[in-house]
Amino acid sequence: MDLSLADYIRLAGWGQLCVLVASALVPIRLKWKSELTDFPLLLRQMYWVYGGYVVMGIVALGAISIACADELAGGTKLAKAVCLYGAVFWGVRLALQPVFDVKPYLTIWWLRAGYYLLTVLFVLFLTVYCCAFFQYTSHAAHS
Repeated sequence: MDLSLADYIRLAGWGQLCVLVASALVPIRLKWKSELTDFPLLLRQMYWVYGGYVVMGIVALGAISIACADELAGGTKLAKAVCLYGAVFWGVRLALQPVFDVKPYLTIWWLRAGYYLLTVLFVLFLTVYCCAFFQYTSHAAHS
């Protein structure tokens, strides 16, 4: 099966929406309601707001990647900008992966497997957006 760049972008979009399943488990597994009760109200509110912004960013990038994959694969300045944003977003997230001390929370095999699957997905998302961005740059340089 020969996939086009648009197909890879579309698959990355669907993958990002699937990552939201893991995101939904974070507040539950980390017991935010009970663990954050000692925090001042403002800090508790900020946790939820920041989490919401991250979720909305993933939803937006995923939906744009699904709905506009052909356009993103087209190489316009806007397509390059969106792909660069996706690469930076997932590149930063991937770089933060080893910073988090997750070992105390990966107590069950499926949590460990899920954590490693997420890491693989982050690498794939980064790769798709980097390949798309640099293909555009390379293509534009040869035009």
